[in-house]
Amino acid sequence: MKNRRNLSMLMDFYELTMSNGYFQSGFAEKTAYFDMFFRKIPDDGGFAIMAGLEQVIDYINNLVFDDDDIYFLIGKKIFSTGFLNYLRTFKFSCDVWAVREGTPIFPYEPIVTVRGPVIQTQLLETMILLSINHQSLIATKANRIVHAAQGRPIMEFGSRRAQGSDGAILGARAAYIGGCAGTACAMTDRDYGIPALGTMAHSWVQMFPTELESFKRYAAEYPDKCVLLVDTYSVLGSGVPNAIRAFNEEVLPRGFRPGGIRIDSGDITYLSIKARKMLDAAGLSDCPIVASNALDEYIIQDILAQGAKINSFGVGERLITSRSEPVFGGVYKLSAIEEDGVITPKIKISENVEKITNPGFKQVWRLFDHENGKAIADVITLADEIIDENQPYEIFDPDHTWKHKTLTSFSAKKLLVPVFKDGRCIYNCPELSEIKNYCKQQIETLWDEVLRFENPHKYYVDLSRKLWELKQDMLK
Repeated sequence: MKNRRNLSMLMDFYELTMSNGYFQSGFAEKTAYFDMFFRKIPDDGGFAIMAGLEQVIDYINNLVFDDDDIYFLIGKKIFSTGFLNYLRTFKFSCDVWAVREGTPIFPYEPIVTVRGPVIQTQLLETMILLSINHQSLIATKANRIVHAAQGRPIMEFGSRRAQGSDGAILGARAAYIGGCAGTACAMTDRDYGIPALGTMAHSWVQMFPTELESFKRYAAEYPDKCVLLVDTYSVLGSGVPNAIRAFNEEVLPRGFRPGGIRIDSGDITYLSIKARKMLDAAGLSDCPIVASNALDEYIIQDILAQGAKINSFGVGERLITSRSEPVFGGVYKLSAIEEDGVITPKIKISENVEKITNPGFKQVWRLFDHENGKAIADVITLADEIIDENQPYEIFDPDHTWKHKTLTSFSAKKLLVPVFKDGRCIYNCPELSEIKNYCKQQIETLWDEVLRFENPHKYYVDLSRKLWELKQDMLK
């Protein structure tokens, strides 16, 4: 899909009007620095997950304004000829740094930084926010659901309830990064190699004269991966007994074991407990039970606590739309300008304290405890600062400065890595399976207190002394 559409004009109109103004003001080659960051973790969680960088890279690599775009802008009658000619010959030349996909991220720290001609940095705003806000939201929600399942596989079943085709395809991609085992979306399997999983719909069962006949026909067609939907009529009255008979008559004689049964309605806890007893009594103790039907992390957590006998879950609408909190509030703000090699920091001040930005060209560091490998805190520094692991380093709460701690046995890792240099992509996007595994490994560096759903421990994102003093001076 990404190669069949020119998405260069997928931007807020004010990006174009501002850029025209910059051009007319002689700012076309003025260097600007922009940061993308977010202010609040969805669902009041302890962390979020970075996702969507690959789509940002694709957008930038294909950023060109074709004749149709130029004709459209001419028709608006507000853009100068010089600016339109600038777009006709547009050539991306910015530097971009970003946090790797799959990395746990926290409020206010830059997760993307763009440096380059101000028009170019401005035009990227919408697509950077669109791509990373959407996929980071879904990856974060997916990981919460995976965590609630306590090691049981989660299948993403949300295509039919997603907000549009890209919401389904890229939402499934993000869900896989967040830990899902596979997706119901065939196109996401085709384009991204995420395992396509699924069973049957109620319409299959209804199509045949009897439920048993429908089960036997499906089992004969797919004996090696036969999962039967048992709630079309009555889970315990007919569904499970007919599934057992179909397994015995069509699956076992062919040398295979049952793929499972799926329960999609009713009291999942009660039905799964009863179904488990029936399957065990029939000698099918290895037959898995799959649950679906408007599930989320809270429902999964509750039914497992009640003793539900579920081996895996299919989660749809509440995952693919992040129904409980459907917005990831990432923003894109100017942090500095540069002239003749001199960087001048910029700050946005607001009556809403949470909207005050951190000025300057910055780097983000994650500090890890040498003894247990756990993440201690993140520190935002100015880009020219170095955190020396061989020297004691003091961290402090930037809002409550009396809270401080000196670290002596730690390692420091830069989170923002180079993606583009002078307009050329220098970043090799990992395979999606590698991103997923990396995400799992990085989440394991967080303390359990950060991972819990209710009142998670606040993970500290501190400012270096130099950055904190710069911010205070600018505020004064």
